[in-house]
Amino acid sequence: MFNAANPRVPEPGEQQAKPSGRKRVTAIDAARCLALIGMMGIHVLPEEHSGGNPSLTWVLFAGRASALFALLAGVSLAFSSGGTRPLRGRPLKAAMAGVAARALVIMAIGMLLAYAGPDVEIILAYYGVMFLLAVPLLGLTPRVLAVLSAVFAIGGPILLQAVRNVIPAPEEDNLTFGTLFTEPFSTVGQLLFTGFYPAVPWMAYMCAGLAIGKLDLSSRRIAAWLAAGGACLAAAAWALSWLLMIGVLQLSPGESAGLLVAGEDPPVDEDDWAWLVAASPYSSMPLELLHTIGTSMVALGVLILAGKYIHQIIDVLAPAGSMTLTLYSGHLLFLASGVLGEEPFASFGLQVGAALLFGVLWRNLAGRGPLESAVSAVATRARNAVLGKETTKAGKPDPDKQDSDRPGAARPSGP
Repeated sequence: MFNAANPRVPEPGEQQAKPSGRKRVTAIDAARCLALIGMMGIHVLPEEHSGGNPSLTWVLFAGRASALFALLAGVSLAFSSGGTRPLRGRPLKAAMAGVAARALVIMAIGMLLAYAGPDVEIILAYYGVMFLLAVPLLGLTPRVLAVLSAVFAIGGPILLQAVRNVIPAPEEDNLTFGTLFTEPFSTVGQLLFTGFYPAVPWMAYMCAGLAIGKLDLSSRRIAAWLAAGGACLAAAAWALSWLLMIGVLQLSPGESAGLLVAGEDPPVDEDDWAWLVAASPYSSMPLELLHTIGTSMVALGVLILAGKYIHQIIDVLAPAGSMTLTLYSGHLLFLASGVLGEEPFASFGLQVGAALLFGVLWRNLAGRGPLESAVSAVATRARNAVLGKETTKAGKPDPDKQDSDRPGAARPSGP
């Protein structure tokens, strides 16, 4: 069932006031699990039916599942910096150090997984860059973060179009340590702009998630606002893109709709400035970013609102959603193995079933996911190193300790 308590994990040596203060907002984990399932479906299931029409999986999840994944990462980062009770001073600097350490480990995991050759675009290295870019934003207010989300959604794609022909095209879809050291300039360009999940435009999702995570997600009014506002944003972005593609790209209404729904081949080169009007899946153009921010808000708001009525479903989804880094990595390794490669529906069913079962069993037996535990250990070391500098300087109490005792910080789950 949805837990309304503000989730927080105390710093080492700190006394916990109430056990309920550490309860996780399970709807967020359930939403993260849905995002993971959607990404699995995009990777495994057919894009089209035999008649050439886009499959239901593609219509529902293309571009939206990965956007939800990124937005929820921002929500988790907001929790780690205090949530509704923002950290200040030394505790905030410690949270920033923890996020930076987490980012580097996630990038390393993504580059290691690339060596397995799963034949899909791996998002983790891009995630790591987004986490690093989010570090200086952790202390900002929801209003400022919302404005930044809009700035990244509009300005990021414009910058992307401006540098497409300047940055060398990547030789590999997925980055490894080899490409990082042999082609550093193109690697950085790929991570920031030219890759499948370009970090600069995608910071729109991270900022939106940070803003949402600083709201009171235990409030049904806030959840209803997320669902209704997200639906309006998604519909408006799609409608505007549909009209602009008819007017600017000279498409028929049917062709414009096909580009929006199915992501059909664009009528212009993607480095053409006219491509900015498209909201085609994975285009990372302004209206596509705004549309998928809207659909992500809808998914999260609806799950929070429905938590009272479908808590059994949320309880099944949430454990897997709390360890998506582990399960996403396992999914990539399974794809790389080639097992059931010719049986997409059997492969999808097996992977989803295994992910849900593993999540429930591991959560009950061991708690946090194995990769999550490793990443958290590194982040905790970085955070405590910053906190420790203040307390050991002259053997005196930390002058900012009163800030670190404030409730609000949460342990991030998933990537």
